[in-house]
Amino acid sequence: MGRSIYSVHPGVAMVQRAIAKLPAKTGRTLEEWIALIKKRGVSDIRATRDWLKREHRLGTNYATWLAERAAGKSEDGDPDKYLEMAERYVDEMFSGAKTALRPIYDALLKFALAIGKDVKACPCKTIVPLYRNRVFAQIKPATRSRIDLGLSLGDIKTPKRVIETGGLKKNDRITHRIEIRSHADIDGEMTRWLLKAYQLDEQT
Repeated sequence: MGRSIYSVHPGVAMVQRAIAKLPAKTGRTLEEWIALIKKRGVSDIRATRDWLKREHRLGTNYATWLAERAAGKSEDGDPDKYLEMAERYVDEMFSGAKTALRPIYDALLKFALAIGKDVKACPCKTIVPLYRNRVFAQIKPATRSRIDLGLSLGDIKTPKRVIETGGLKKNDRITHRIEIRSHADIDGEMTRWLLKAYQLDEQT
């Protein structure tokens, strides 16, 4: 596909590694496992997972992933397919009642990608995480009139506008957020805190 402004999510590489390790860890390739599951004819993911654990001694992670994969409901490790889905995720996030937020999102994303050559945007279904080494920020259409710019700032003291999310206590990466309601909110103060989150990720 053509060049995308988005980058492949790290989870795709994890799937590729898991597929490569399957024969050594389980004695079968991915294709062999899928054929075995389909031959058994179980379509329920939970039942398939439990059967794989019970009859084939697979761990929960592998059993769940294989059951979901056989049902066509898991990431397949194809970077091009992910990038196609990434575009779709964003289109769906900013559709319907949230359509008016799309120009603000586009401007915010453009700015975020410009703060460093190593910044990567890797959309999921409901958020667009921004990576350096790890997630240092995320863009989320929170309501029909507001985008939340989530930031990984740890326990740094922040002004009132930079709202604590409670993430630090929950051991989440995102600990603060800034509300973006218009292009005017993409301002100098927002810039400083986004840059701070980016710089902190270099130290982790």
